[in-house]
Amino acid sequence: MALTEHEVLRALMKWRTRISAAAWVVLRDSHAAEDIFQNVALKGMTRELVFDTEAALLSWAFITARREGIDWLRRHQRETCLDADILELLELEWQSEPPHSAGAKMEALQACLELAPEPARRLLKLRYFEGYSCEEVAKQMGIGLNAIYKRVSRLHESLRDCIEGKLRHTEASGRRVP
Repeated sequence: MALTEHEVLRALMKWRTRISAAAWVVLRDSHAAEDIFQNVALKGMTRELVFDTEAALLSWAFITARREGIDWLRRHQRETCLDADILELLELEWQSEPPHSAGAKMEALQACLELAPEPARRLLKLRYFEGYSCEEVAKQMGIGLNAIYKRVSRLHESLRDCIEGKLRHTEASGRRVP
């Protein structure tokens, strides 16, 4: 059974950020990427197109956004900065991950940061919020540069795992991020 107009619109809006990002990767222009998303949504809503599943709709939407981005570059006589194979890989990656709003991800990140030990939070604050280089962070914390690189890498991995876990938990329970 084909998706209804309402189901098409709901799915496109759920994946809006990623579809727009597919165009942005090609264009590097957020306004043009948003215009392309709107064009994709409009085309997806027409009765001329029929989608049996959300996956079919999304596959079409990502391909269409990318192609419209490339067409936009040609019309404006600009070149894409990414190879077509890279664009294809990005497209597959975006389709494989479940969608989450930026707000849900930020809430999950905040909750995960609150769980991190104080030295880890201090390192992250110096590096990302105060803008110090890893070399400067190493000097301020009295730790070797290689140790800083390893700690930052472990923190990234730990935060990613924590955020993904909170998002999975939220999705399964239908609640906000704890």
